[in-house]
Amino acid sequence: MPHPWIAQRMSRIDSSGIRRVFDLAAQLTDPVNLSIGQPDFPVPEPIKQAAVEAIRQDRNGYSVTQGIAPLLERLREQVAREYPQHADRQVFVTSGTSGALLLALMVLVDPGDEVVVMDPYFVMYPALVSLAGGKVVLVDTYPDFRLRPERLQAAITPRTKVILFNSPCNPTGHVADEEEVQAVAQLAREHGLALISDEIYRQFCYDQPFVSPARFYEQTLVVDGYSKAYAVTGWRLGFAHGPSEVIQEMLKLQQYSFVCAPHPLQWGILAAEQVDMSPQVEAYRRKRDLIHQGLADLYPMPKPQGAFYAFVQLPPGTTGQQFVEEAVKEQLLVIPGGIFSSRDTHIRISYAASDETIRRGIDILRRLHRRLAAT
Repeated sequence: MPHPWIAQRMSRIDSSGIRRVFDLAAQLTDPVNLSIGQPDFPVPEPIKQAAVEAIRQDRNGYSVTQGIAPLLERLREQVAREYPQHADRQVFVTSGTSGALLLALMVLVDPGDEVVVMDPYFVMYPALVSLAGGKVVLVDTYPDFRLRPERLQAAITPRTKVILFNSPCNPTGHVADEEEVQAVAQLAREHGLALISDEIYRQFCYDQPFVSPARFYEQTLVVDGYSKAYAVTGWRLGFAHGPSEVIQEMLKLQQYSFVCAPHPLQWGILAAEQVDMSPQVEAYRRKRDLIHQGLADLYPMPKPQGAFYAFVQLPPGTTGQQFVEEAVKEQLLVIPGGIFSSRDTHIRISYAASDETIRRGIDILRRLHRRLAAT
């Protein structure tokens, strides 16, 4: 029986299945960890040095809610350069992309509103929508994880308020091409919907350029951040840009929740302009190829085009949860697909790991497939 003090909204939110896998990892002595979505390269030295210097200079109090002036100015220049046709877009610094998503959904969604989400989806989306009182409506993108406009159109009802879009996608690694992105933008425009574009993995595109729906629909609210590109996942630094009315309401809510993004770390991330991250992106392209070449003959998967995940199909009759339990016996940690989807027919593999760890994981996965296929 739930504790009488706990709010009803919490009954609609399950604890993250990813966290449960992390708990398993803590119990293993030498796990082959292909579960965590965290870059394995170190934070570039100039960024670390700038953050340490900011702390030593006593920049440790609150910043203004919208972010420090130098970082805001850089973000404004970046947005103006990328979207010169949207002169009235506003930008502010958030406590991570997750913080930006929470603010956006709390600002946009009333109880009973519907939020359209592509399936598979980032694990946090349903929980955040539920917290805002909304209802998630899923759009199936199987088997290749491409957006099909007719499926998206069919999901839109009079209750639809928001389309939540993610490319490059966690967990599938799919990068939406210009045709897909234009279709999303067009449907949002035709129906007068808010469109949130989660672009945290935009630096990790391997086969084609990144395309944002903000190019085609000026009302797009973009959430982005520094965690993945610079391996500062613990710094909780993100940003959002979009229509001024929406940004102002998000800022109002940030004042009463996060207050501001971590102040000294905002100064630290200013040093990111000194750093060329293309070698790291190229290394992850190679890791992507290593995973795909090592597994695609046994585990059907569209070749991931971005981020650092592969969403691979399991042998018939095997659920993701069953597979993960077997994998743990082999010291391998992966994430069951049911955490990211209405289906539990896949697993998510993160290749944000050393080449040695990836090769060990491939060996275990091939061995598991042979054993499961024989039963």
